[in-house]
Amino acid sequence: MSARPPLPPFTRETALQKVRAAEDAWNTRDPHKVSLAYSEDSVWRNRDTFVTGRAAIVELLTAKWAREREYALRKDLWSFDGNRIAVRFQYESRDADGRWWRSYGNELWEFDGQGLMTRREASIDDVPIEEKDRRLFGPRSDAERGALLPLR
Repeated sequence: MSARPPLPPFTRETALQKVRAAEDAWNTRDPHKVSLAYSEDSVWRNRDTFVTGRAAIVELLTAKWAREREYALRKDLWSFDGNRIAVRFQYESRDADGRWWRSYGNELWEFDGQGLMTRREASIDDVPIEEKDRRLFGPRSDAERGALLPLR
């Protein structure tokens, strides 16, 4: 696989580029496209699920986006050092019964020298919301870039 710039070690600018690229990819809800940012043997903890490898990542994301309809995500850079990045995120989605949820979480990322993510650990909490309380509608516009997420 070819390199996925930006490559570590990260600067503030390149860490922000990596976070923005991840947000944009995840908002496509295309598991195959998203999986290309991860190494072939990438290991994940996503909530209470542990997976290894791109095929398992595609399977997890396919099931996720079948459950989490109208998914819209925002990620913010929290910290970075060397080949690691920490982000906080929020996303909103609707379940099969029409209930809306806002999910809050933190991710820890580790990258190889080619810029592929080799490790992802995600802790996520879900909060029910009313449809009228939604604030995330599709991918982030250019005007929203750099705006921090509210705590709640």
